[in-house]
Amino acid sequence: MLHIKDLTFRHGGRVLFDGATVHVAAGQRVGLIGRNGTGKTTLLRLIMGEIGADGGDITVRARARVGHVSQEAPSGDISLTDCVLAADPERTALLHEADNTDCGHRLGEVHERLASIEAHTAPSRAAAILSGLGFDAAAQARPVGSFSGGWRMRVALASALFARPDLLLLDEPTNHLDLEATMWLEGYLANYPGTLIVISHDRDILNTVVERVIHIDNGKLVAYAGNYDRFERTRRERMELQAKAAVKQIEQRKKIQAFVDRFRAKASKAAQAQSRLKMLERMEPVVAVVDDRAMVFDFPDPEGLPPPVIALDGVSVGYQPGRPVLSNLSLRIDMDDRIALLGANGNGKSTMAKLLSGRLAPAGGLTHRAPRLKVGYFAQHQTDELTLTATPYAHLAAQMPDAPPSRVRAHLGRFGFEQERADVKVADLSGGEKARLLLALMSREAPHLMILDEPTNHLDIDSREALVAALNAFGGAVVLISHDPHLIELAADRLWLVEDGGCRPFEGDLADYRRLLLERGREARREGRGDTERGPSRKDERRAAAEMRAQLAPLRKRVQAAEKRIAEAVKRKAALEVRLAEPALYDGPPAQVTALRKDLADAVRAIDEAESAWLAEHEALEAAEAQAGRG
Repeated sequence: MLHIKDLTFRHGGRVLFDGATVHVAAGQRVGLIGRNGTGKTTLLRLIMGEIGADGGDITVRARARVGHVSQEAPSGDISLTDCVLAADPERTALLHEADNTDCGHRLGEVHERLASIEAHTAPSRAAAILSGLGFDAAAQARPVGSFSGGWRMRVALASALFARPDLLLLDEPTNHLDLEATMWLEGYLANYPGTLIVISHDRDILNTVVERVIHIDNGKLVAYAGNYDRFERTRRERMELQAKAAVKQIEQRKKIQAFVDRFRAKASKAAQAQSRLKMLERMEPVVAVVDDRAMVFDFPDPEGLPPPVIALDGVSVGYQPGRPVLSNLSLRIDMDDRIALLGANGNGKSTMAKLLSGRLAPAGGLTHRAPRLKVGYFAQHQTDELTLTATPYAHLAAQMPDAPPSRVRAHLGRFGFEQERADVKVADLSGGEKARLLLALMSREAPHLMILDEPTNHLDIDSREALVAALNAFGGAVVLISHDPHLIELAADRLWLVEDGGCRPFEGDLADYRRLLLERGREARREGRGDTERGPSRKDERRAAAEMRAQLAPLRKRVQAAEKRIAEAVKRKAALEVRLAEPALYDGPPAQVTALRKDLADAVRAIDEAESAWLAEHEALEAAEAQAGRG
């Protein structure tokens, strides 16, 4: 389907591709990965012919249709459905010809071709794609121009999917999606019938959808079989082997050089010395693979606060008097909470985040906020508020006027801004660097509660992993809104569902939420077809599913509680080991050392007990889930 041979491309004096070669077979689903700035988007533009290469060849199979998401959002008075249907020009042309031709023979050929491309199913296929991307039946009939830019980009994605090109190129397709649409897209792409090349930093898509990974590495295109997890394992093994080979070769070169130095002057050994010199010259150095994934985030820990951090009792909130977006909110947040907000875009997740952050005042009910509470709020749209001509250092220094320069730079260093990058103008920063700057600005006062609205947009995979680690190590509370299932699964231990004008705890995990969405999708399709087949009603099935989740919820909570106890004991053990490693400790009273060692033994025992409890609770949960599945 696609063959790239000896590709060379330079941009702004920098070589992005240097003799890069790779082949993509028809029907393969490929993930294109690489650090920000390595040329992933540029490669797609080269494949589409938007820009020309400096050298080499890019060949796409003859007559193959290449599709991508338009960078320009669609607009106008055309309905969403008609806009998506227009993405298939052959169908449109054939239908027009069928309505206007007078030739019976030609009319027969037209209808035969319409049947072969399944034109009769096109409206239902368009509706299914739009529905999966978050547009209900009423929205599908509305004009494209009545939607915001982000929603219109979803229409552009729907058009690309509907066209079903032979080679589909997608560049970060989840950036304008919520979690629900991302989950749907994941399932759709996993069954895509053509060839797919997708740039994504979403591990779930790279693991579930792709069967081959192409890694942009030092200007080369290196292909790996399997999904992203397999790529990581394979590359790590390769790095280890290559590092060992490099060390072995260095030792070998030292031995040869030592022989040459020792015997070069001796006539009897001169020929052998010269032979070994030539051996050294011919010996190609083994280049050790450098793991450049050194990104680290480090949120400063806040001071303690009495619980709860925030408590809501019957609260309503909205933007217009008498028209609440969310009502009857009765929830609480404690310092150790990690909460993810679920719910489709438009249901009020951002409204909930603004309420919790204090940016939106409640319209009714009682709100308790802990004294001295500091809240950090992150939203991607805040990139528009950055001054393009200012540097990261200037931004942070302006918000920390009393801090010495060393403290300002130290905080920037927590988010990967070393001396050089801290003094670069914002206009010259990548999207990921701008996101990291916003995280640094948000956390400058060590907030007790961090509210993060889509923090992973523009972050590459390694930065996302660093964010997960930093959130898990953070000593305060976290509320997340994200379309990244991997982030939610690893960083959140509680889920709140925002829908139907309210927000409530969701009793279950992300897998349960996926099943709920699938159930609702089947129900919507069944209602759309008017099915009357016998069997339990959808209402009965939903009730049964809800009852099953309610039965399993206590077991899941006990598993989560055991996990939390393990994490706390491990953290305490690490802190005690640090204390015991301090040389100055042993200059003090021996009783203090004895007490710390006793505390360490207690922490180790607590870990063992918590792990045993977790294992028992986890086995009970698995047994209950299996029983529920058989039922």
